[in-house]
Amino acid sequence: MPYLDGARGRLHHRRWPVEHPVAALALLPGIGQHSAHYHRFARALNAEHIELWTLDTSGHGLSEGDPDRPGTLAELTADAHTFLDPIRPGVPLILMGHSLGAATALAVIASHPEPRYAGLILSGTPKAALEGREPKSARGANPVRAGRLSPAGAMAPAGVGAARIRALGAEVGESGWTGPILPERFPLLILHGCDDRRAPLDPVRDWARAVSAEFHEYPDTGHDILHEPAQARATADVTAWVRELVTD
Repeated sequence: MPYLDGARGRLHHRRWPVEHPVAALALLPGIGQHSAHYHRFARALNAEHIELWTLDTSGHGLSEGDPDRPGTLAELTADAHTFLDPIRPGVPLILMGHSLGAATALAVIASHPEPRYAGLILSGTPKAALEGREPKSARGANPVRAGRLSPAGAMAPAGVGAARIRALGAEVGESGWTGPILPERFPLLILHGCDDRRAPLDPVRDWARAVSAEFHEYPDTGHDILHEPAQARATADVTAWVRELVTD
């Protein structure tokens, strides 16, 4: 079984390999989900020569930990780096996050100044993450003290100036998370269900416009886009975007 040594226990991940991939897509799931839920998504990606890697969040799937306390955003970001760093050197790497995984993916991008990722895909993005607040589901074992996180956590790396970022700003909160900070002209695809009751649509749509992201919304679709009736359309949108990104 593919396990990684995380700071708070072993982390499990799955890989759906293809020969000579045009890209690798690394997925960070949301609460209540794990890598075994994404076989259908993986088959569609593999058909387009895109390799899928998926992490089991702490306490989920086969990863060790407490499912009710998967980690603070800083802890989840550290887990994500442990998972992401060894993936397919030399192949374009696209990061994707759903729900709490979307918040974690934003924190990963903010904490990684090097051009490691070819692009970012978000679905079910929590409003809190856009406003500089940690999502309620980002619960650690211990309370988080006020103050800024280190560059290894969820904050912008040292030396990243205003001219090189585009962000929806917020003041530093109790956790130190200030909201999304993305490299300038960074490729970004955002998917969202029109009937999402966990993550309201309007704030995500407004932010997508502010950062010039490609944005797709899906009628009659709730929070879990890749497991709802719109999954085939959403999957096609993802594969088309990735193929266009890596073949430009």
